[in-house]
Amino acid sequence: MATMDAVQAVSRFGLGARPGELAAVGGDAQGWVLRQLDAPFPIPPALQGLMSTAEALRYTPGGIKQAAGAGFFARLMGEQENLDTRKALQKERRKALGDELFAGFTTAAETDTPLLERLTTFWANHFTVSAVRGAAAPLVSCFEREAIRPHITGRFVDLLLAAERHPAMLYYLDNVNSIGADSRAGQRQAQQGKPRGLNENLAREIMELHTLGVDGGYTQADVTAFARTLTGWSLERKDLLDSDGQPRFFDNRHEPGAQTILGRRYADTGASQSEAVLRDLAAHPATAQFIATKLVRHFVADDPPPAAVAAVAQVFRTSGGDLKAVTAAVIRRPEAWNNPGGKFRTPWEYLVAVQRLLGRDHGVQKPGPLAAALTAMGQKPFSAPSPAGWPDTAAAWLSADNLWKRLETGLAIAERAGIDTPMTLAEQALGTRLGEATRTAIRQAESTAQGLALLFASPEFNRR
Repeated sequence: MATMDAVQAVSRFGLGARPGELAAVGGDAQGWVLRQLDAPFPIPPALQGLMSTAEALRYTPGGIKQAAGAGFFARLMGEQENLDTRKALQKERRKALGDELFAGFTTAAETDTPLLERLTTFWANHFTVSAVRGAAAPLVSCFEREAIRPHITGRFVDLLLAAERHPAMLYYLDNVNSIGADSRAGQRQAQQGKPRGLNENLAREIMELHTLGVDGGYTQADVTAFARTLTGWSLERKDLLDSDGQPRFFDNRHEPGAQTILGRRYADTGASQSEAVLRDLAAHPATAQFIATKLVRHFVADDPPPAAVAAVAQVFRTSGGDLKAVTAAVIRRPEAWNNPGGKFRTPWEYLVAVQRLLGRDHGVQKPGPLAAALTAMGQKPFSAPSPAGWPDTAAAWLSADNLWKRLETGLAIAERAGIDTPMTLAEQALGTRLGEATRTAIRQAESTAQGLALLFASPEFNRR
């Protein structure tokens, strides 16, 4: 029987046990987790060949408008042809999102380095972009692959720069529309009576959600000044069909002049002005504290132990935001190993754990049912409700409706799985964490499918 530490390793730091994985972890659970930080992490085969940002831009509202024709060109095409083109592009976009969802799910379910997949999901949620904002919707699937995945064990500052300048983020938090009032473009628009003006969304969320935290000591004046430094970072939207998918700095939209943020003056250096601010925010002590708190909350407890937060924040500061060292510090904390079952699985984590246990041939096999199940359980794919991302505490997922949908989903998967050894799978999934009450329930089940569903519904399986 596997030790409790092995179960903790594959559930808390991994994504749920595959058959035989607890035995493979053996008696060196912490070492098994730590070694994954040094493992190669190329783009997995399932994620290769998916839609790039350059390709995805044609599915944004602006891209569809350009592809279908607008104004004079739309009339030349004819209204029906124009409508058919829009519908075809929207259908392609839905298929691409489904492909991305299922590729990510398959990767998480089959990976040998589940810690790295968990970290990818954590950081993608930290730097949330969501399809609830229509303009960003086609780009959210590219964001994780291009901006997050390459940096999860690198330096936080590099992750920050990649995330904030990715087109998905620029669209999602409206920086594509932010123009300095005193810039050349801003003055021209004012003269024409159509001023667009400064948008502070990206600056505010960088400070509140991505770096310093809501209690990080910044003021509204700091947000406004930071937003001015970010003006100019956008995309060329006049020719989205031929875009290379890279953000551009438009000097004519940039607010001229020096800006003072958190007591420091930043000279007007054009494109690099905002980068200087981002680098300082990444190195700020409040950022170390905020990031440490979120990591400890994710890996240890909904109410992060202060001693663990302080220790991880110290590593963040002394290592210059080295995320490999910071993650290792979390893994080495005793609190991460002495609270089994202290975290509740999100719907995504729950389905991945089910899939890892059952395998591809017996679990969810198509994008449509996967998306439907996640939506029913309250975690609609690519659609976090706000820039704060999906919640990371049990209370958010314990509503009666969410739990009922989870039970229904688990039963439906169990009935289709064709598994006749639910007790064996229970032991392979939970090892020493498998309680007598759950054992009894599985033994007394009226069918093997019901026994498997009871495993999926058990407190031990739903907690990590």
